[in-house]
Amino acid sequence: MSKILIIEDEVAIADLEKDYLELSGFEVVMEHDGEKGLARALDGEFDLVVLDLMLPGMDGFEVCKRIREKKDIPILMVSAKKDDIDKIHGLGLGADDYMTKPFSPSELVARVKAHMARYNRLVNTNQKNNDIVEIRGIRIDKTARRVYVEGEEKNFTTKEFDLLTFLAENPNHVFTKEELFREIWDMDSVGDIATVTVHIKKIREKIESNSNKPQYIETIWGVGYRFKI
Repeated sequence: MSKILIIEDEVAIADLEKDYLELSGFEVVMEHDGEKGLARALDGEFDLVVLDLMLPGMDGFEVCKRIREKKDIPILMVSAKKDDIDKIHGLGLGADDYMTKPFSPSELVARVKAHMARYNRLVNTNQKNNDIVEIRGIRIDKTARRVYVEGEEKNFTTKEFDLLTFLAENPNHVFTKEELFREIWDMDSVGDIATVTVHIKKIREKIESNSNKPQYIETIWGVGYRFKI
């Protein structure tokens, strides 16, 4: 459940905002003082802050500035001040939106949902990590299709990359040449399994310190190959 902090000195307004947000499925915490609100915002794990501009103790501009220095969560500033200069100042300090009182609670909920959705999309995009396979000094970046051996990038053809990745993702499993050809080339070998042998040789030249004594891709005589861990 997403958690929202309301920093609002007018208790009746804060209660109304809280009721509407809770009916929409949010968990809500309230503070009625600028300094206490700032402390709660910095100490707690909130997904969005609804911040009034005129607050006792510390005004909303300063609270917004202090929160933004530490956190990048959405801040929705609300105020009875209608001057554009106040909106510009608030947005310039890092607020994501500015609502002028009076406003309908349903509009507040709509804006909160919109900012939450946008923030979650941004966070998920930024946190999306590349798909990585790492085994004993070999780093295979599946997303970027790049291979590093002891930190040095090696160039692989498409099939070399696919074959290395498949073996590395199935360590200690022995595959016949026919199985590898069928898996990587997506067809029956039709007697052309020499292709697998050639590609294994090229891969070894790139990842092994001594391709004549392979430490990664082993030949299992009479059967096929396996990636050793």
